[in-house]
Amino acid sequence: MVVLNRIYTRTGDDGTTALGSGARRKKYDLRVEAYGTLDEVNATLGLVRLHTTGDAAFDAALGRIQNDLFDVEADLCLAEKGPGGARLTVTDVQVAWLEGEIDRLNADLEPLRSFILPGGSPASAYLHLARTVCRRGERIMVALMDQAGEEVSAPSLKYVNRLSDYLFVAGRYANDKGAKDVLWSPGQNR
Repeated sequence: MVVLNRIYTRTGDDGTTALGSGARRKKYDLRVEAYGTLDEVNATLGLVRLHTTGDAAFDAALGRIQNDLFDVEADLCLAEKGPGGARLTVTDVQVAWLEGEIDRLNADLEPLRSFILPGGSPASAYLHLARTVCRRGERIMVALMDQAGEEVSAPSLKYVNRLSDYLFVAGRYANDKGAKDVLWSPGQNR
């Protein structure tokens, strides 16, 4: 259980932050960048949920994803395994659930015949924003994984990769199941 009884500690005033293990890292460290970027995704999903009040199942799925994102962030925050070799992370079961949600939402959508522009509805626009931030988070996780001595769990990387796919499909779903998608018109303004 997390207990936050004091919000400011002054320990970050030197430009470092503590990982879950207590180790200090620079605030621009790729590990800190990775979980900070996923926190941006999570905050954006909070904005999306302000616009999904009419669809309880969709809103519940977004809430579950927000919780799962904290599991990924916890995994990234713990650079080393904890006591007994275990640490909190998402699992392949959570990845499979996300894939099922992609298939469920996509089943009601017409196939795309053009790229789409972010927009159409507030929920869709925020979902596309979350998707782009998620892709940035994934790129940072891969860069972190490629550094000597660093580790990113396979389920966490898979989850973030699937999440960006989910956010794309969810953006279309939030646009009246694709009816309000804004299609790209190549060369329209030449």
